[in-house]
Amino acid sequence: MDEQLFFKKLEKLCTSKEIFYFLSSLGVMSDTMASGALQRISEVEVDDGGLKNPGLLENEVFRALCFQFEFQSSKLSNRGLLNALQALIKLRIDPQSTLMTSLLLESEERLDRGQLTAENLCALGEGLLELGGPSCATLEQIVKHMQERDIERWSPREIVMVYKILQVTVREGKQCQNLLNRLNRVTLHTVSQLNPNFTSVILNSLVVLHQCRAVPLVTALCKHSVKHVPYFTDHELVNVLEAFLYFGQKVQIFTEALERHVPKSIHTMHPQTVSKVMQYCCKKMILSKPIFDAVAEGFISSAERLTTDQIAVYVIPFGTLNYLPPSASSLFRKLEAVLHTRLGHFQPHTLLNLLHSCVLIQRYPINFLPKIFSPYFLQKLQAQPPGLNRVVMSQLTQLFLTVTLECPFYEGPKLLSKYQVKACPTPHSSPDVHLFKRVKKGLLYLLKKRIYFASEVSTPYFYVVDIEIKLDEEGFVLPAAQLEEVHSRIALCVDGQNRFCADSHNLLGEEAIKQRHLQLLGYEVVQIPFFEIESIQNTRKMADYLHKKIFPRTYGLSN
Repeated sequence: MDEQLFFKKLEKLCTSKEIFYFLSSLGVMSDTMASGALQRISEVEVDDGGLKNPGLLENEVFRALCFQFEFQSSKLSNRGLLNALQALIKLRIDPQSTLMTSLLLESEERLDRGQLTAENLCALGEGLLELGGPSCATLEQIVKHMQERDIERWSPREIVMVYKILQVTVREGKQCQNLLNRLNRVTLHTVSQLNPNFTSVILNSLVVLHQCRAVPLVTALCKHSVKHVPYFTDHELVNVLEAFLYFGQKVQIFTEALERHVPKSIHTMHPQTVSKVMQYCCKKMILSKPIFDAVAEGFISSAERLTTDQIAVYVIPFGTLNYLPPSASSLFRKLEAVLHTRLGHFQPHTLLNLLHSCVLIQRYPINFLPKIFSPYFLQKLQAQPPGLNRVVMSQLTQLFLTVTLECPFYEGPKLLSKYQVKACPTPHSSPDVHLFKRVKKGLLYLLKKRIYFASEVSTPYFYVVDIEIKLDEEGFVLPAAQLEEVHSRIALCVDGQNRFCADSHNLLGEEAIKQRHLQLLGYEVVQIPFFEIESIQNTRKMADYLHKKIFPRTYGLSN
């Protein structure tokens, strides 16, 4: 049969049974046709779980094909040899079998003799990489032969294959930065030609190879990945998100593409992919309501199938970014049900992070706090990294403060004082220096003397107040150092952009709980958000704004 007609018919066959029936009707096949048949069998019979029907390896037609390749390897064309090798590797044929040994040996001999074309080298490299544990020397030899051709003329497939090989050789301690620099420059000009798989593989390689200086290439790939978001496989999308996180990339149109893709795909996406999307949003402080709402719905319907780590990664961002989805009541009912059945399966630090994130958004895990405050659990926390460091102890303290202030009906164990911290600034708690300076200047202009307010005041209740103003019973401002006759205190929260979700006026959970607790502790909390004062140009106008904000009842009386 004519080869072109053969491959056209082969492409239409969708099961190994159909392929074997078709092959048995033929008289003679070229090695290219036979290897093509093996490749088609591997395409229809192998999925993410491996070989769907192991019994096909015992089929007579399949065994006849393998016999031809095993005992005539030296007579095969390069294309027939390497396509067969790739197909058999995909079909999980034992690498130690005489069949595979024969094909691998013949491939390496032809490589040594320089008989392989660029396409052949790609096929061999891809096959060896999929086989796993290939000889580093063989892979280096493939790259060496590749470099004999002008690197500027490499195809996207060749570029991707070399990146993959370099990952292996670098793990073996080989130095290849000069080649990488050239490869990065060439790849930059081919970005627009890359399909979803190639884009994902190259981004993953740049992460593994620590190519932090390849900024133009990383930026171009991240922007190019936007159009592929609907077409990435789960594994590919995870690689892309990891690259965004590793290189600190944040592309608005990429987030928008995720917002279109995730709600449509939430019930078919792998939990690990959803976890990575939430990790990306959380690390970048991106409050995407379409994504968060979809993930909440996904959690409600599939929480039982998630690992404990996945449960935490799904839920924690809601607290971190201070957002309750429309399905919040169902979401937290489901979380409580899962915790009741699987509480003992959570790692101590994962459980603490999860429960702490809940109180940030006023969801109180009362039923589980006796476990958290128990000496046994605290010992487990201490025994596992990072132990009882300042961050962990501040989470415990804030949990205890929450039940004390917001859940007076809680009668379980208390947190022992040795596990409590007096103050522990959170990552975003320090005020914006420039903003803080402008507010203090405006306050000085308003109150006339610096003695009437104090900045960065540590309270007896764990929190640090940005600016504190004391008032007597009649509402007059007292010197900040005065301790007697203090009737009320005003806490000014100078909230820079670092205390809000990205490109948003939504306070982060850690700042929202702080302001809520300060009010419950008796402070009059006055929020000074960046978006209200960034356009105020001079000190007099700042003082005017502060007067209206802090003393609204007297504003205008002195004018």
